[in-house]
Amino acid sequence: MNRPDTSPPVASPAHTTTAASGRSAPRGTVAARRVLYVENGIGFGGAVICLRHLVQHLDPDRYTPLLVTGRTGPEYQVLQADAPWWVVPDRRLDTRALREGLAARLPGAGAPFIRWLLSQVAARVDDLGNFLPQLLQLWWLARRLRPDLIHANNEPLCNRAALLVARLLGVPSVCHIRGVLDDSPLTRACYRLPGLTVSVSHWIDAGIERIGLPAERRQVVYDGIDLERMDLRADGAAFRGRLGLAADDFAVGLVGLLIPWKGQRLLLEAAPRLLAAIPRLKLLFVGSTPADCQDYAAELRARVAAEGLDGRVLFAGHQTDMPSVYNGLDVVLSASTEPEPLGTVVIESMTMARPLVAPAFGGALEMARHDETALLFPPGDAAGLAACIERLHAEAGLGSRLGKAARQHALTRFAIATHADRIQAIYDQLLGTSPKESP
Repeated sequence: MNRPDTSPPVASPAHTTTAASGRSAPRGTVAARRVLYVENGIGFGGAVICLRHLVQHLDPDRYTPLLVTGRTGPEYQVLQADAPWWVVPDRRLDTRALREGLAARLPGAGAPFIRWLLSQVAARVDDLGNFLPQLLQLWWLARRLRPDLIHANNEPLCNRAALLVARLLGVPSVCHIRGVLDDSPLTRACYRLPGLTVSVSHWIDAGIERIGLPAERRQVVYDGIDLERMDLRADGAAFRGRLGLAADDFAVGLVGLLIPWKGQRLLLEAAPRLLAAIPRLKLLFVGSTPADCQDYAAELRARVAAEGLDGRVLFAGHQTDMPSVYNGLDVVLSASTEPEPLGTVVIESMTMARPLVAPAFGGALEMARHDETALLFPPGDAAGLAACIERLHAEAGLGSRLGKAARQHALTRFAIATHADRIQAIYDQLLGTSPKESP
């Protein structure tokens, strides 16, 4: 298996080749501007998928992508097909485990002052053991790559190293906000580092507005989906076959990383009612488990076994052919217990014309309309979630009606070409160019 580049050549300003297309700017013309994308998310999920869609649809005559991720693993290897890729670890030390270990050994660890002291110790260890090495390594790499612009693919706090590197190098920066605002003094300070924030929904942008970031430094751009890859004819039967699902099984898939706020516990809470109402029901957890959440995945598996749900609840793991997954599911479920900034699952399932059930808050509420393009339930309400799934099972034609309307909505709102054009227009603005002047 190929490994990420560790000692990349720096392309000549007079002759820049893009990895995605192999095209190059001829000598005598201005080379495409280099954009260094930095992704520091918790794992290979919607943020990385949307970044790939953007990188694949940049105009190669205008912008050359360079990718940096804080994590690596088999699923990240696909990035090498899109652009030059490097790994700069964002987490060398597990400070959460350190804090929990100290708490287990200290008497009176539950006292407010001790909890505060342990959090301060963990924060300082994180600064020295994680943030500082990442900052130095990323600065060294960026000096060699000479980017014209740095684009952080997640919120400013986890990407403060990338944003500080942009300040040190004197280049513009964009921060793509894909998470809920944590309104702390440090977070507020970090939101003032990028030249411009790009929120994936108006709901996210409203939170940034509340902390006082001016309108000229904020934009909303919905994530884009590569509609050509969302194949309505994808072989859903093949996905079902790999999991041993029978033709008459009613498959409900919760698609998302195995992390606590994605709602896997909520679905298990609804499982007894659903299994009683739908005898051929199969519940699927589709998504990988980040390294930080192995204990959570083990908890879910133990609960499934303890409640006698083996064979009724299936762990499908990471999937690469998502159109087949969507077509193999009778219901696509988003059950997040915290508001999704936008929700890749929501917009992908809508594009695939699949019956969707989602919580009525955050990005899902902005994207979908109850009983028109999806069924929405009160957030955190296991009974409401179960009622939506039962209705889709009981009412013939409901899923098809919702799916068709959802696809028409998605086709007009989430085209990747529109997304890429808007992002490149932001780059033009920050770099002082216009489409006519861009290389």
